[in-house]
Amino acid sequence: MLTDVHAHICDPVFDSDRTEVLQRASDVGVTSIIAVSETLEDAQKNLKLADTHPQIKPATGLYPTILSMDQAVSMENFIRENRQRLTAIGEVGLDFWKIQDESGRQLQREIFHRFIELGKELDLPLNIHSRSAGKHVISMLLEAGAKRVLLHAFDARYSTALPAVEAGYFFSIPPSIVRSRQKQKLVKQLPLASILLETDSPVLGAETNQRNEPANLIIALKAVAELKSVTEEEVQEAVVENCMKLFGW
Repeated sequence: MLTDVHAHICDPVFDSDRTEVLQRASDVGVTSIIAVSETLEDAQKNLKLADTHPQIKPATGLYPTILSMDQAVSMENFIRENRQRLTAIGEVGLDFWKIQDESGRQLQREIFHRFIELGKELDLPLNIHSRSAGKHVISMLLEAGAKRVLLHAFDARYSTALPAVEAGYFFSIPPSIVRSRQKQKLVKQLPLASILLETDSPVLGAETNQRNEPANLIIALKAVAELKSVTEEEVQEAVVENCMKLFGW
């Protein structure tokens, strides 16, 4: 009963064999896949895919590097119109790795703040991108009083993550943990009660330059178990319980 809490299953690289990809995930126990979006086109595609694949749980958000208030407002309207079909708002957040000018970062903050407030208003979890901006993202979330939060592929230190842990936020771990010293250090210090699993398919796989897919969630699970010196069953029980808390399942 595992959930891949962050995957781009709408990506065109899956168009030729998506059904087989989903079956491989199901075969290893990944029964739910939260399909995040980057654009309105992605969001519409995710809803259509969910109609024919119950395994897919759609989420809707605007990628942080899209610096358009008009697109942000259109996405907000789409989220409101489809609230009952959505599992989360995402992915949304900040990206200070790609956006380095202060005017662009300020617009990112304004757009992100709108999505934080929308998540609170509609009682939807936030599925968050925070590349090179972890401290800033957590500060904005805490200041706004956000409660239901998932920080995907968090790339900062545990000391930066600690206020989010104390606030009850969750951190999702991808298969790339097997080649990331930063993520290994983070997982060693994170409590199991704060951990979820993701693939970020088709990227962040165990091998670089190879298409990642939801079935590889098991790689992340095994790595977390080894790093935490617990059994895989304990990790599975924890992430299932954490999913129930975050998503209300």
